[in-house]
Amino acid sequence: MDEYLWPARNVAEYAYCPRLFYLMEVEGLHLPSADTEQGNAVHRRVNKPSTEDASPDPDKPQTVRSLTLTSPSLKLTATLDLAEITDDHATPVEYRKGRPRHIAPESSESEDEREPGSPSPGRFEPWPTDRVQVGLQAILLEEAGYTVPEAILYYAAIRQRIRVPVDAALRSEALATLRAAQQCAEGKRPSPLVNDARCAGCSLQPICLPDEVNQQRFAQEQTQPRRLWPPHDDALHIVAQNEGVKIGVSGMALKITDKEGTETRQIPLANVESLTILGMVQLSTQALHTLADRGIPVAFASSAGRLVTLLDPLDSVSAQVRRAQIREFDNPGRCLELARELVASKIANQRILLQRNGTTIPEMVLQELSLQIQHARSAASIDALLGHEGWAASLYFRSFGDLVKEPFGREFDVNGRQRRPPPDPVNALLSWGYTMLAHECVTALRLARLEPSIGAFHVCRPGRPALALDLMEPFRPLVADSVAVSLINRGEVDAGHFLRTAAGCALTDPGRRAFFAAWGRRMDTEVTHPVFGYRLSYRRMIQLHARMIAAWLLHEVPNLSFLTTR
Repeated sequence: MDEYLWPARNVAEYAYCPRLFYLMEVEGLHLPSADTEQGNAVHRRVNKPSTEDASPDPDKPQTVRSLTLTSPSLKLTATLDLAEITDDHATPVEYRKGRPRHIAPESSESEDEREPGSPSPGRFEPWPTDRVQVGLQAILLEEAGYTVPEAILYYAAIRQRIRVPVDAALRSEALATLRAAQQCAEGKRPSPLVNDARCAGCSLQPICLPDEVNQQRFAQEQTQPRRLWPPHDDALHIVAQNEGVKIGVSGMALKITDKEGTETRQIPLANVESLTILGMVQLSTQALHTLADRGIPVAFASSAGRLVTLLDPLDSVSAQVRRAQIREFDNPGRCLELARELVASKIANQRILLQRNGTTIPEMVLQELSLQIQHARSAASIDALLGHEGWAASLYFRSFGDLVKEPFGREFDVNGRQRRPPPDPVNALLSWGYTMLAHECVTALRLARLEPSIGAFHVCRPGRPALALDLMEPFRPLVADSVAVSLINRGEVDAGHFLRTAAGCALTDPGRRAFFAAWGRRMDTEVTHPVFGYRLSYRRMIQLHARMIAAWLLHEVPNLSFLTTR
């Protein structure tokens, strides 16, 4: 731990929530390189303003923005929003979008007694986390040779500066928080806060999952988690498929040009959640760097729908989660425990899809699927579980042709499930659905700090996202299979949307557009979680399941429940 440098802001978050600090910083620690150390040494020697840059007003302080300081003795680094420097005096200034803490007076007039437009009674104080942050910045400035009598916090919501005296009490509070944060990082990840109101406004709530984890920890209380997650993500999931299209960056937007070089549109990067590129679409090196810097995953697929590779941003790596994943999946018992729940949930959802959409499904098939669910939950080994899963899949796909209209259903009955290459439209749609679902699951696992290539049920092979294939199992019938059935039965695709060659059956450009339109609708469809009781879109639900797997691997929750519908 001696080499680690701790950003001051993340250390300040420890004053609010140790688990939040752990998720923010400990899962993203880095070692400083020789170049970094050299740069830090320069920053520690904060040069006084030169004569040519000096302000015409000698009493006006010199401002330095984005100033980075490092203390090897404290193992601390900080980037100041702004420092106001006058001779050997310095004042750190930090900006906040929100409001400071409001301290109401012990006795004050009521709202009706105050004149309209008059300020609310009481006083404003900085939040404890903000005090710790500017306190650490002041200590770093003092180590650089400056006298720091005060720090300033500017809260934009009230357009007011709050001055924080830099005294012995502030230094003691800041250093104590720093030491506590470093000790926290040396141990295991703390448990989440219980029913804390501040969790609702925390940006890392979807990773921490305080209510969901606590409900599993204290199952006897049977408390329902609060609805803290937005049911949908408002970001865009872009699919680029037209041959010759080029994607670059212009400022803070993706720039799309056609094969003639004409710009067709710009998409703000702030709105982009993921990018999927099909076939001969060009992505510039600058766009690759920008997308990686913003943690936006990029999937490259062939024009036939085969997933080729994924751009893996390196911003979602957690040493503790990865160690737990390796350790737990080296235990056959833990692998079997996870695989049982995945396969049982998949078979249950296959049975429900047959019941909902089939009109001539034999009752014997439904009864046999129910029996396979029970066998899957009690399987004694992975090999036995594979047998039950394979028999259930055989029964399911034997009846799958009954779910879609003729002549597509009859052709699928003749061919059965085939994927390399798909011989008929139903198989082509299923292959596209499984490709996109694999991309969604890989993205969800990355957000959960898990390694997609190391799974519990599927065999780990080079280039194979085994854990993503595991996570896919319960969602195959609910998402991919349902999209294929609805596209055909609603008449959104017909024979003209498919191209049949010796290489198999493939979607045409209009067919792919119809598929992705249906896929987007399905991923935005809300469904109720069987345990937590709230509704999320399928995309959010996949992300929730990935994060609960991470919590289960860390022994934060005792068991897992995967999505099944009625």
